Amino acid sequence: MSDTAQYGFDTLQVHAGARPDPATGARQTPIYQTTAYVFRDADHAAALFNLQEVGYIYSRLTNPTVAVLAERIATLEGGVGAVCCSSGHAAQIMALFPLMAPGRNVVASTRLYGGTVTQFSQTIKRFGWSAKFVDFDDLDAVRAAIDEDTRAVFCEAVANPGGYVTDLDAIAGIADAAGLPLIVDNTSATPYLCRPIEHGATLVVHSTTKYLTGNGTVMGGAIVDSGKFDWSASDKFPSLSAPEPAYHGLTFHETFGPLAFTFHGIAIGLRDLGMTMNPQAAHYTLMGIETLSLRMQRHCENAVTVASWLETHPKVAAVTYAGLPSSPYADRAARICPKGTGGLFTFALKGGYDACVKLVGAVELFSHVANLGDTRSLIIHSASTTHRQLTEEQQIAAGAAPNVVRVSIGIEDARDLIADLEQALAQL
Repeated sequence: MSDTAQYGFDTLQVHAGARPDPATGARQTPIYQTTAYVFRDADHAAALFNLQEVGYIYSRLTNPTVAVLAERIATLEGGVGAVCCSSGHAAQIMALFPLMAPGRNVVASTRLYGGTVTQFSQTIKRFGWSAKFVDFDDLDAVRAAIDEDTRAVFCEAVANPGGYVTDLDAIAGIADAAGLPLIVDNTSATPYLCRPIEHGATLVVHSTTKYLTGNGTVMGGAIVDSGKFDWSASDKFPSLSAPEPAYHGLTFHETFGPLAFTFHGIAIGLRDLGMTMNPQAAHYTLMGIETLSLRMQRHCENAVTVASWLETHPKVAAVTYAGLPSSPYADRAARICPKGTGGLFTFALKGGYDACVKLVGAVELFSHVANLGDTRSLIIHSASTTHRQLTEEQQIAAGAAPNVVRVSIGIEDARDLIADLEQALAQL
C-alpha cells in the first residue's frame, strides 16, 4: 500500500501492510507457516546475513505474515517500523534491550500493570538493570529520578488498571531535555484513541493480546519505532551508535538511520532473545485490527454508560474512569485521548476487600479472567490476582488498592452489563 498518508485510520486498519499474495492472488494475508526460506543463490544468502539486503531467512527473525502485522501497527501508530514478538512482556524487554546495560536504570511510572511492576522491580535485576518508580504527576520527581545511569523513561498512555491518563507531552519534554528515549505502553488506548509518537514518544510498545486482537485468542507484542531519536547524540546507546562486532563493525544508526532501532530489534533482539511471534497469532491479530476503530468506539460508549451508573450506586465509593466529567483527568484525557479513554477502569467498593472478592464471584455476564481488551466484558480483583505480588503501598500507587475492582468493558449491550453488576452488587 503506497502513500499511506493520504488514507484515514479506518482504511489503514484494513489495508496497511497488506498486498494480494503474489503467488496465488489471495486477498487476505496468508499464514506463512514455514520456518525457513529458500535463497536464490549463495550471494543472496550472504547479502541477507550481512544486512545488505532485506528479505526472509528464518522465521525466528522475520516471517511474511508477521511482517504485514508489523507494518500495519507501525502505520497506525505513525512510526517508521515495528518489531512483533511473542507477548507484551517480551515487547518491554525487547524495547529496553538495546538501551540498557549492567548498572543502568529506567525511570518508570508507579501507575503500571502489576506484571510490569514485578518485571521491572524484580526480574530485570537479573540483567543488572534497575527501575526507579515515580509518580508521573510529580514532574519534579521525574526530573530528580533521572541520573547519569538512566537510559529510558517508561509509562503507560492509559494505565492499567485504573485508566489513569499520563501527561505524555510533559513527560516527553523531560525525557528530551535529558537526552533519553520515552517508551510508552499504548496497550489500553490503542492507536485509535492515542498516538504517543505525536506527543513525543520515542518507542511505543503493545500487548497485541489485548485490544489490537480484541477476541482473546492469541498472545503477542509489538515495539514501534518513531524513527525520531538521535541515537548518536551521546555515547549512552552504544548498541545503536557504536560498531557491532557480530556484523563486522556495522553501526546500526549510521547504516539504517531512522530505522536503526527496528533493524537492531530484528537482527539482534529476535536473533538472540528468540521472543518470536508465530504467524498464526499474527494472522488473528491482523483480522482483529480490521475492526479496531469500530470496537473501540463501542468500548468507549459502553464504558461511559457503565461508569456513570456505577458512580451513583450507594455501594460504590469511587470510579476512576477518565472519560467521566467528574474525573480529575478529564481535561488531560480530552487532550491525550480525544476520541475516548477506552473500556478499562476501576471502581472502589465501600465494603472493602471482602466485598470485591464476593462481587467477582457473583457476576454472570462478566467473565472473571486475567485479561483485558476482549469483546467480552471482564472483571478482576487486582489486589488478590494481577497485583498480588506487590505491597499494599505499591498496589495503592498503581491504582489497585485492596478495595478496588477492575473492569474491562466489552461491546455487549450496556443495559445488560449494568443489570449484571446490579444483581451482583445486591448480593453484597
